[in-house]
Amino acid sequence: MNKTPISFEFFPPQTPEGLGKLADTCKQLALYKPEYFSVTFGAGGSTRDRTLATVEQILHQGYGAAPHLSCVGSTRENIREILHTYKALGVKRIVALRGDLPSGMATTGEFQYANELVSFIRAETGEHFHLEVAAYPEVHPQARSARDDLLNFKRKMHAGANAAITQYFYNADAYFHFVEQARKQGITQPIVPGIMPIMKYSQLARFSEMCGAEIPRWMRKTLEGYGDDTDSVQAFGRDAVTQLCEQLLTAGVPGLHFYTLNQAAASTEILKRLGYRA
Repeated sequence: MNKTPISFEFFPPQTPEGLGKLADTCKQLALYKPEYFSVTFGAGGSTRDRTLATVEQILHQGYGAAPHLSCVGSTRENIREILHTYKALGVKRIVALRGDLPSGMATTGEFQYANELVSFIRAETGEHFHLEVAAYPEVHPQARSARDDLLNFKRKMHAGANAAITQYFYNADAYFHFVEQARKQGITQPIVPGIMPIMKYSQLARFSEMCGAEIPRWMRKTLEGYGDDTDSVQAFGRDAVTQLCEQLLTAGVPGLHFYTLNQAAASTEILKRLGYRA
């Protein structure tokens, strides 16, 4: 039975019905004893209330919740209020991100970078929160260079982050190289690989284009060849992602963080193949 820690990511549903469905998904995934469920936070805080409602539901179900908190477009007072709300709810973990500006918003607000948010959270709440930050093994799409991106990552970690979660990737060597470079910069905290199960190729291609995650040519050509054959896409995806996870687990990664897209089936199938038991 595999003992490497796991975690799952959700996005906040838009309707009460969606929230109800997510409760069922949460219950299915909770059978695998994850460390926590994280909940995303829309650009400029656009999903603030829905993120809070999702976090409250997860906590009410008896599970650990880690809300994302992005700072671009926010004020210190706004972030302080959110921190106090989460602290009062008993939240112990936050994923601290720079985030994206909403369309049409011209100013970044009082925070420009994620390391500023990490420093602010530490100044406001001390060591109350376990802070995760983002890492980009294949380089952040807006970074000027790989070195600039690495130095930005170093600033976040040295500002007080406890650990990092990577953007998803399908090339294990990119992750191993990134971790090696981070260690050379004196970064000792865990760097947990993000895992994206493959459910729909068109959806995956769109996500990857936005976030700079590379789909290796052999995978892309294979997936394109299946066209609208969803069953074949998903079967190939299960095999490819399971093999990736096996590589990572063999190398002794500190955990696996699954981007679930609010669905349980793909992640649970991969976990079963990896030796995790409900």
